[in-house]
Amino acid sequence: MIPISVQTGGVTEVWGMDEGYRMIKEAGFDGVDANLDHLLTHDAIIRRERADFVTAGDFLQYFRPWKDAAEKHGLQNFQAHAPFPCVVPGGGEYNDYLMEALRRIIAGCRYIGCSRLVIHPFFFPYDHQMDKKTEWEMNIEKYASLIDIARENDVTICLENMFGRYRGKIYAAICSDLEEACRYVDTLNDLAGERRFAFCLDTGHLLLLGLDVKNAILKLGNRIETLHVHDNNGIGDQHLAPYMGILDWGRFTEGLKEIGYRKPLSFETFNAMNVFDRELAPDLLSLIARTGRIFARRIEG
Repeated sequence: MIPISVQTGGVTEVWGMDEGYRMIKEAGFDGVDANLDHLLTHDAIIRRERADFVTAGDFLQYFRPWKDAAEKHGLQNFQAHAPFPCVVPGGGEYNDYLMEALRRIIAGCRYIGCSRLVIHPFFFPYDHQMDKKTEWEMNIEKYASLIDIARENDVTICLENMFGRYRGKIYAAICSDLEEACRYVDTLNDLAGERRFAFCLDTGHLLLLGLDVKNAILKLGNRIETLHVHDNNGIGDQHLAPYMGILDWGRFTEGLKEIGYRKPLSFETFNAMNVFDRELAPDLLSLIARTGRIFARRIEG
């Protein structure tokens, strides 16, 4: 049976780790996508701030809440999300610091029983773009430097299809070209000498760029290790629950059925929690879980 999961973001920062995991379990999920990026947030990185877990001696203590809550409530930490962005323009020594943060996040994944970690590709905002050759070389170098620690902790690193924004316009970014995405995964696995890299296909990012979800799934094939399942209006990265936007979910399930997908269906729907009154959160989580079961049944055929 295909397991279903939902990200902890949008839940645990409101209700706390213990209560959040309890709500997720009671809604009918098998596991979670642990938002480890909350240890060093996007805004903190943009301000070039630092976090204690990167330099602390006993750094695994910072991951304990995810471990304890999962064990208490019988959920599995199926996957996790690393801090992002992973590189900043002109970052110098701070970019080295971000790489150390990623290494500790990988070790933290093993501690919480998580075998998949989504690490966004290394790229700059639209107005700081680099040429594709330089971008390729930077990504191969940085991802390859994580091979040993990923192998040591038995973690699969998942790349993700990205987009950029400039003056209100959405632009394609690294790994939104599916040919390029395949080359990245295959090249990195060749360097690793094993399947240490895979792909996290983000449905919302595909929709923003007008890319067909079924064709994307068929192109990536078994490189897909996990998913970020969410919906939007085709204009903004809204992270809504399926059917709250315009994505064709029939083609989504058809594509996954054709490639024989049997890994987690993970919902990245944190913003749906902000659409409804907080009292309705348990009902919304249950609705997302029921949607996941329907998708799983159709994919399994």
